[in-house]
Amino acid sequence: MSSDFQQVQDVLGNYQSAVYEKDVERFVSSYASDVHIYDCWENWECKGISNWREMVEGWFNGLKEEAINLKVAFEDVAVEENSNLAFVHCAVSFAAYNPSGEKLRQMINRFTFGLKKENGSWTITHEHSSLPISMETGKGIFNSK
Repeated sequence: MSSDFQQVQDVLGNYQSAVYEKDVERFVSSYASDVHIYDCWENWECKGISNWREMVEGWFNGLKEEAINLKVAFEDVAVEENSNLAFVHCAVSFAAYNPSGEKLRQMINRFTFGLKKENGSWTITHEHSSLPISMETGKGIFNSK
């Protein structure tokens, strides 16, 4: 799937709606073929769109199995860009709802995106998500804001 993201905010909007709709192809359309991701979950890193697609398929399938609607919200978004490169950092809230609309859980991650413009469209070339770690327990802090 080829998408046209004229503005960096278009990429973030696609992320939100594709997660909510659990649309793998639309979600990965925001990413460069050689994307490099440092994610909070399981693997140290993910290199390349095919590996990322596999991770996303597992994530979305898990949401479908649990009958979860996941709403994504970007907070404290800072964007620096020039004509071909952009840098974004923000807090990303993931709130899970059951089919009747009851909120089940929520977590907030810190995200950094590196984007480049290819053929007039922004694509994510690097993504890094993180959580602060409690020095007392060694566990991630999921709602520190």
